[in-house]
Amino acid sequence: MKLSQTIRFCTSADGTRIAVASCGKGQVILRAAHWLSHVDYDLESPVWRPWVQALSANNRFVRYDPRGCGLSDRHVADLSIETWHADLDAVAASIDDPRFVLLGLSQGGALAIAYARRHPERVSHLVLLNAYAQGARTRAQSDAERLEAETLVNFIRIGWGRDNPAFCQFFTNLFIPDGTPEQHRWWGDLERVTATAEVAAELLWQMQGIDVLDLAATLRVPTLIAHSRGDLRVPFDQGCKLATAIPDARFVPLESKNHVLLPDEPAWAVFRAELAAFLGQDRPVRPRAIREAGLTPAEAALLDLVSEGLDNHAIAERLGKSEKTVRNQLSVIFSKLGVHNRSQAIVIALSGSSG
Repeated sequence: MKLSQTIRFCTSADGTRIAVASCGKGQVILRAAHWLSHVDYDLESPVWRPWVQALSANNRFVRYDPRGCGLSDRHVADLSIETWHADLDAVAASIDDPRFVLLGLSQGGALAIAYARRHPERVSHLVLLNAYAQGARTRAQSDAERLEAETLVNFIRIGWGRDNPAFCQFFTNLFIPDGTPEQHRWWGDLERVTATAEVAAELLWQMQGIDVLDLAATLRVPTLIAHSRGDLRVPFDQGCKLATAIPDARFVPLESKNHVLLPDEPAWAVFRAELAAFLGQDRPVRPRAIREAGLTPAEAALLDLVSEGLDNHAIAERLGKSEKTVRNQLSVIFSKLGVHNRSQAIVIALSGSSG
């Protein structure tokens, strides 16, 4: 499918020009800025292109490049977190819709939390994926952890965008350890086209000082939080901490090692299903018996695999779970559907009756 988008520019409070891309029609989903971004180059990406395709299929997906990166002004003196907040304010102000879904990936989660606290009247839903409320320096509990954070910044100053495979492998394995060789090659290219080493290092340093945990506890916005269990960039417990802080937040653990979800992994399908349900966009295409059974998106996804004829071993491998876990989940699904075996469940799943 050919993707088309509109790119425009808005001006932040200090005069910095920010590149804003819009794709699709419908309810607006605004993605807060994150570290690696190039709104034009993203459409060629085997990592980000599936995101743009999926989120613009039934929505108007709006995203923008942070200052110093991509198509936004590259030579900017002030790269502080305060200016990142101002940039998000400027982009949001350029959106005509009175309310929108605010999506925060990684450090974009902290920006989204702060914006939702300042402007709750504009945020209909808050979605946080592999996000954190406190940066690495802020949450450090020991000298070793502080040294690790500082070392990563210096490592970026030295190795960012270089052809040295050792540097490339280190960075890509932090973000997409399960990526294909093509995805890994593209990630290395993204470093070179997105920002200079000095800008990338300074932005990371600023992110490491983020602390919006107290703000998170005061939110009154419907919130979905999803986090990869094996995330090497942002530990899983940071997602748990966010879910504990934000009142009534829904938390979804994802069976993945990737900080950026990839289109071929089961966690991507689970996240998309959870997001659609959270936004009220899950279309009533399933038989009434399944809809009324109250299956979670993860359970519905597992039932789909059963309908494909996969046995428990194959399902376990596909989802990265143990066979015992799959058996237990199927028992719950059978109970909800009121059936006793796989054959009966498959008949219901494949039924075209809407009752």
